[in-house]
Amino acid sequence: MLGATGQIGRAAVRALAADGWEVTAASRGGGRDEEWDAGVRAVALDRDEQGALERALGDGCDVLVDMVAFDGAHARQLTGLAGRIGSAVVISSGAVYEDERGRSFDTQGEPDGSPRYPVPLPESRATVAPGDATYGTRKVLLERELLAAGEALPVTLLRAGAVHGPYCRTPRELYVVKRLLDGRRRRVLAYGGESRFHPVHVSNVAELIRLAAHRPGSRVLNAADPEAPTVAEIASAIDAVLGRETETVLVDGAPPEGHVGETPWSGAHPIVYDMTAAGEQLGYRPVTGYVESLPQTVEWLAGELAGRDWREAFPKMLRNYGDGLFDYTAEDAWLEAYDRDRR
Repeated sequence: MLGATGQIGRAAVRALAADGWEVTAASRGGGRDEEWDAGVRAVALDRDEQGALERALGDGCDVLVDMVAFDGAHARQLTGLAGRIGSAVVISSGAVYEDERGRSFDTQGEPDGSPRYPVPLPESRATVAPGDATYGTRKVLLERELLAAGEALPVTLLRAGAVHGPYCRTPRELYVVKRLLDGRRRRVLAYGGESRFHPVHVSNVAELIRLAAHRPGSRVLNAADPEAPTVAEIASAIDAVLGRETETVLVDGAPPEGHVGETPWSGAHPIVYDMTAAGEQLGYRPVTGYVESLPQTVEWLAGELAGRDWREAFPKMLRNYGDGLFDYTAEDAWLEAYDRDRR
């Protein structure tokens, strides 16, 4: 497995080992998770180092699970080793889809750039054009080059939703958890709190990987939880985990000022993935739901934040969302004006 110590990798190693597979867990650091079975072999591997993956494969493997394939070069790396790989399971992303007007995740920052997808969104939906320009276009290039290998390398591609669970480098739940730990008792949610960005827990992705390992084939499947809660429902569920009560101020439409009311799940239109194909082709049944999985996630987040600035704990979160994520000064100023207007 490549990328074994990432958030999905840790769970996938556990699932495969429990299912009886002999697992070699490869990562750049060569570390291991304390919850892995003692039989899991951990190795250090930089897949971008010339010849490193070829040497690590040795005589080959039955299944290669790749968490960190991102572009055409990685696809060609895998297809070039097809003779040593029985089948592969590769993580892709829901960011590959585009709507009827050509809008996608890549156009979110443009005027009227929020994509409007059908609900639920099937795998047959059109995708952005392949290329090297963005995360989404690179993932499409990865998918197409891998699928072109056909029987030479059967590949299951999993288009993951908003991944959540422990060890996430960009945990969306941080938006709510940090506010509660900071003593915030009011929150503002744009789009009436109705935004939905379909989540998927790491254990549900791991289950899809486990099933695909037993059923080699060339296919593309969505990866998502059994439910797609609204951002307001997510915030309320986290409140319940931490035993807090929060007043929620709902704003119609886009954030009223700057980043006020904007969350990592925010969007004008819902993004909900269709999981029918995974059930039909793999016999998939979810391992957990969003609410059921929250206590472990919240506990892990609180531990990561203890005694540390959130920017230090989650630097990628800062890069992706900026300081505006927790701009309490701007939020309080807007709330003060909001309260004044209501008097």
